[in-house]
Amino acid sequence: MIIKKLLIIAALGATLVAETLTLSGSVISDNQKMITSRFMGFVTSVNVSEGEKVKRNQTLYTIDSREIDSAKRQSELSLQMYQNQYTNVKLNLERYKRLLEKDMVSKYEVENLELAALNLQDMISIAKARLQEVENQYKYLNIKAPNSGVVVAKNIKVGEMAMPGMPAIILSDLSNLKISAEIAESNLSQIKHGKKVTVKIPSLGIKTIGKISAIIPNSNPMTHTFKIKISFKTMNKSVYPGMYATIDIN
Repeated sequence: MIIKKLLIIAALGATLVAETLTLSGSVISDNQKMITSRFMGFVTSVNVSEGEKVKRNQTLYTIDSREIDSAKRQSELSLQMYQNQYTNVKLNLERYKRLLEKDMVSKYEVENLELAALNLQDMISIAKARLQEVENQYKYLNIKAPNSGVVVAKNIKVGEMAMPGMPAIILSDLSNLKISAEIAESNLSQIKHGKKVTVKIPSLGIKTIGKISAIIPNSNPMTHTFKIKISFKTMNKSVYPGMYATIDIN
């Protein structure tokens, strides 16, 4: 009788094991950013290295300011020119108004000077706005980290040309890690959004409970698998993107 019960328990255990689906995956950062510059220019300094942890607003690299310096000088000269012209027109306008009172000039001449003064006021406003726009560009020469994280790739060196839209640094947020894995189409019925699973990171001896946070509705036509993401929490600060992980789904 005892042997019979042991056989039944063993059979049940084998059944439970058979119903556990184990997937292989990798740790990823769900907040990975490609850092680029807004302006083209030569890189004057690079302040980080691959693998280095950075803090939010830390300067990653800087770009030469000579082009903006030139644009600023040009804007300042234009503004000064319009201001000088406006000063001269205002002086003439006051003089012509006095002459008009003595009928020594026509009203038409005074109106032309008034119109010229108004036009120059508009040009001064435009020149001031342009100068402010150029001065605002200086803040984009110091490329800063948008959030804390780790530098996983650095594709720029001092002396190279920074190009808008070209990724110079790739930054991964270590506070928002997930597991990425692929599941066979035939096993999709075993999972759902929010389902709890067991997450293991063998290299660190981590075993914790995770939750399926995303099922990507786009299969791989070669393998007929779907990508899923699992969110998890751990106090271990040594977990990095790219680490091998397994997911046990009951």
